[in-house]
Amino acid sequence: MPFNSAEKLRVAPREPGMTEETLTALNPPTALADFLAASASPAELVPYLGALTPRQLDAPEVETGALLFGAAVHDLGWLRRIVVRGEDRFRWLSGMVTNGVESLSDKEGAYNLVLNAQGRIQGDCYAWRDGEALEVEVTAEQSDALTAHFDRFIIMDDVELAPVVNQTALGLAGPLAENILEKLGLPALAALASSNGIVDGIPVRLFRGYGMVVPHYALWADAAQIPALWRAMLAAGATAVGAESLETLRISEGIPAYGIDIQGRDLAQETAQERALSFTKGCYLGQEIVERIRSRGQVHRRLRAVEITPEGSAELPPTLPLAGAELRVAGSAPEAKPAGTLTSVTALQLPGARRIFAIAMIRAEAEIGNQPLMYSGGTARILHNPPKFSAA
Repeated sequence: MPFNSAEKLRVAPREPGMTEETLTALNPPTALADFLAASASPAELVPYLGALTPRQLDAPEVETGALLFGAAVHDLGWLRRIVVRGEDRFRWLSGMVTNGVESLSDKEGAYNLVLNAQGRIQGDCYAWRDGEALEVEVTAEQSDALTAHFDRFIIMDDVELAPVVNQTALGLAGPLAENILEKLGLPALAALASSNGIVDGIPVRLFRGYGMVVPHYALWADAAQIPALWRAMLAAGATAVGAESLETLRISEGIPAYGIDIQGRDLAQETAQERALSFTKGCYLGQEIVERIRSRGQVHRRLRAVEITPEGSAELPPTLPLAGAELRVAGSAPEAKPAGTLTSVTALQLPGARRIFAIAMIRAEAEIGNQPLMYSGGTARILHNPPKFSAA
């Protein structure tokens, strides 16, 4: 791979002199990581989104094959849920995030960006409603910062934020995920819906998240029950996969991540994540900037999914570009502004072929006429639709 594990897995490189104890304190192991560490052949653990989790649990082509063509079970122990309590909870949270909250139906969720008053992105999260209960779902690496950001705006509101403790999640992804759910006695769900169920006597909350290519589910349970739930999912036919393959799938699906593709300087519409924005809800922090962009015109750059074609030969094998590589319009002068910058890159090994996907911040003028784009080692094309994959 052309990137180090820190770039690949969205974590900061270990500081010089950092001990294993310090690393673990900053990225505590997930419940699944603790369980697998005690096995006869423990997997390598890596920091990912604020937690230590297995990097890889099978051969890369087996893991990506399960994600794209089968059903894969994986760790989600880096997720955190925060309960929003108090009489003003729906109104208050709606004023803090970019999507509808008060309009959520029972067992429904919504993806959100969190902005400051200048419209710059402070993080992202999901809001979930379960009856009159309201929760926010965030990654562990964002949890403290977003909680502190939210706390600053609880002034005269009857609102309290309380972390959900002693619970964690496993993920299930792939086109055959619902076959596994059926064997477990759980229902298939529409996107951004949730349900409750029982798996081998274990109470679980089932959430279906967002996916461009395959379904993505999360099964939440008591942390002490994660080993039993893991075994049940494997027995139902799911293939175990690690964080590296999940990151490959994310980039291949073109789903940007906060902290790597989405930065704190970015504006909401620059992310191209219209699924995170509501233009019919009431006021919220940063709305003035979002509305001004909507009413006056488009932004000058957007995140786009791209597919890379590197140059190479048998004598000189192709190399992948690194995150940060510049894109240019084919034929443009050397002194011309770059057309964009790659923010994430991954190679996906398929039967008989390798495809290379990336996410890039592209200048608006470079998209006019669907002009061909180039980087120092090959070409890139913007994907206007999700990629399709074949197991044959």
